[in-house]
Amino acid sequence: MPVAEPDEGIPADWKPRARNREQLLELVELLPNEPGVYVMRDRKGRIVYVGKARRLRARVRQYFNGHDNRLFVPALSKLLGDIESVVTSNDKEAMLLENNLIKRHQPRFNVKLRDDKQYLVLRLDTRAAWPKLEVVRNIAQDGAQYHGPYHSASSARHTLRVVNRHFKLRTCSDFVLQHRKRACLQYQIDRCPAPCVYDVDAQLYADQVRDVGLFLAGRHSELVSGLEQRMQAAADALEFEKAARARDQLRAIETTLQRQDVVGTGELDQDVVGVYREGGNVEFVVMHVRQGKLMGTQRFSEKGMELPDAEVLSSFLSAYYDEAPLAPDELLLPFALAEDDAEPLAEWLSERRGKKVPVKVPVRGDRKKLVLLAERNAASNFATRRSKRDDGEAALLALRKRLRLSRLPRRMECYDVSHIQGSDPVASMVVFVDGEPDKSSYRQFKIKGSGGELSQGHRQNDDFASMQEVLERRLRRALEHDDWALPDLMVIDGGKGQLNRVIAAMQDLGIALGDEGVDLVSLAKERRFAVTASKQGLERLREQGVAETPEATPGQALADYVVQTADDADDPGEVRPERVFVPGARDAIALPHGSSELYLMTRLRDEAHRFAITHHRKRRGKSSLVSVLDGIPGIGPATKRALIKHFGSVKAIKAASVEQLCEVKGVGGKLAEAIVGALSG
Repeated sequence: MPVAEPDEGIPADWKPRARNREQLLELVELLPNEPGVYVMRDRKGRIVYVGKARRLRARVRQYFNGHDNRLFVPALSKLLGDIESVVTSNDKEAMLLENNLIKRHQPRFNVKLRDDKQYLVLRLDTRAAWPKLEVVRNIAQDGAQYHGPYHSASSARHTLRVVNRHFKLRTCSDFVLQHRKRACLQYQIDRCPAPCVYDVDAQLYADQVRDVGLFLAGRHSELVSGLEQRMQAAADALEFEKAARARDQLRAIETTLQRQDVVGTGELDQDVVGVYREGGNVEFVVMHVRQGKLMGTQRFSEKGMELPDAEVLSSFLSAYYDEAPLAPDELLLPFALAEDDAEPLAEWLSERRGKKVPVKVPVRGDRKKLVLLAERNAASNFATRRSKRDDGEAALLALRKRLRLSRLPRRMECYDVSHIQGSDPVASMVVFVDGEPDKSSYRQFKIKGSGGELSQGHRQNDDFASMQEVLERRLRRALEHDDWALPDLMVIDGGKGQLNRVIAAMQDLGIALGDEGVDLVSLAKERRFAVTASKQGLERLREQGVAETPEATPGQALADYVVQTADDADDPGEVRPERVFVPGARDAIALPHGSSELYLMTRLRDEAHRFAITHHRKRRGKSSLVSVLDGIPGIGPATKRALIKHFGSVKAIKAASVEQLCEVKGVGGKLAEAIVGALSG
């Protein structure tokens, strides 16, 4: 039920209103379908996540309905004890309230920017009698110009020194300006005209102020053009000191331009956001592009982010622009936000900027190149700033806790089978040590079949039998050879069927599961399903070429038809996330979407898949070459090896002439003609 605002801390008499999924669903249905903020508490009353929504009930319902692959914690029912809400008048109010609650409560799953004092700006008040440029941290609605932000004091003060050296504005305070009786050192070294003491040409000073504004705004072409005209006019009037001053300013600008990267075109002030993610670890980069030039970047790292990408990015942007001194003319993102996040963000930024600020996800052109550059920076920063050892250790600890393993899975092995309709079946074994690949321990297997008949060209299209054979061979080697010691965790690519066959193989060999042996799990891929409730819908799914349509049985309702769809389908229907099957458990364990443990498991599984496919392709290529040559009279094993070694592929042998074939040892003129005739037919 709605509350006025979440209390500070945990109320003394607080008790969870939900202890299971059914009770949570009841709380969700009590939420209003209005704009506002929702607050998720765990069973101990701690606030773990604060979010905003245009329609509270519809947004929160997405976490539980099973039809949305953005589920950030499939086990929410085991974590949450209550869901509270605060209704607001509109989306913008919801965003502001969300920011305040996040800063106050620091929830576990929200992005929290650590440093409130990292933003510096340069302030230039053109309405003052003798304007000056100064470094400030806060922006006031006072009509002055603010330029920045600068991510460090050194970069802000370096810009200030360049301006003071070449544009000669005053640096003293207003009090000193009004009470000084004689010129200071800045006047003596020709860095200030001393308006505090001497009569200074107000128009000339105003021109300098205007040039400073152009310089800081990045409008260098306009500034350079004006200075060149001023320098030429001074030279024509024989005012060589004034011309020399304009020349020095031009040189300073040229030097500054050489240090700036030209990354875009146009006359917009753009903020470009890049994101790189590995499980719950996320790196953000904000590039400040002004008038097509990269003026600076800011970097932020977050850990423990188990939300979907769109919600993590939305949370980051809310926190960032709540503290940022300036809003850009345009915000470029690597992927789209939820609709009820994007519109209030754009409205909020537009209000701060004083004009419309579009939030775009570019798909081509210069803007897309900017986003790709930001993402490359984010990936690079992640690699240099993260500790792989610490991240790997955290992922292993989380995986052990989530899967209830008997030990920390420091050495993990994963197995996969690859073939095409049963031909040339192979299997792979990949090894991860402390969360990273150990390629020297990778192994490949040729599937032999029950009696070794596959070596004579027979086919085996039974993945269950192939997996059981490979694991039996691997486990038998562990019993017979010291260098094949068992790992901490064995991962099978597949579902409950593959897992049961491996358990049977382990029992036959007397290898125990758990503390006394080895931990074993299987990882099932994400599956997408389309559901139809009509005959027409079923026919439409067939026409779309779905992978499989179940046959009808007597008495079966059309609503029971569930068919698997392609991974890239526009409308995936229901999404069954990655699931882990463990021995002795009836139900699979769904790892949290975006978590470090899911990222580790999918990396392991995908590497096994890649290694198996690579081995299968090599074997299939060799077998196809050998099978072609086997049918030519006069070619024995030695000649086949010589041809393969000399030409390298069947395509090259087919393209060879009789003379080129005769260059191979053991191939005469008649045999060469026979080869050409056989391969060209």
